[in-house]
Amino acid sequence: MAGFFNSNVKQLRLVGLLEGISLLVLLGVAVPMKHLYGDPALVRALGPVHGLLFLLFVIKTLSVGVEQRWKFSETTWKVLLACFVPFGTFYIDQRILRRLPPEAAE
Repeated sequence: MAGFFNSNVKQLRLVGLLEGISLLVLLGVAVPMKHLYGDPALVRALGPVHGLLFLLFVIKTLSVGVEQRWKFSETTWKVLLACFVPFGTFYIDQRILRRLPPEAAE
């Protein structure tokens, strides 16, 4: 298990999963709690975490795109767009990232 996340592709997939989950919790739990119950504590706690994961996803996407020699107009923009859409990172993981050879990015 120690070497499981030793490739950029695997790291991108993990960050994508975490970013997608954080967005869903933020939009599905934290924001409604803030507006329905007047309790912004979860938004304050989760907002920066989601922001960091978002930035990591963008950076990792660009890194993997360079390593895999993706054409921006064909692949990179799709992966980047995924982090703006709820469920997008899960979709892009299934359609693009899962199919990449992880050893190519080691």
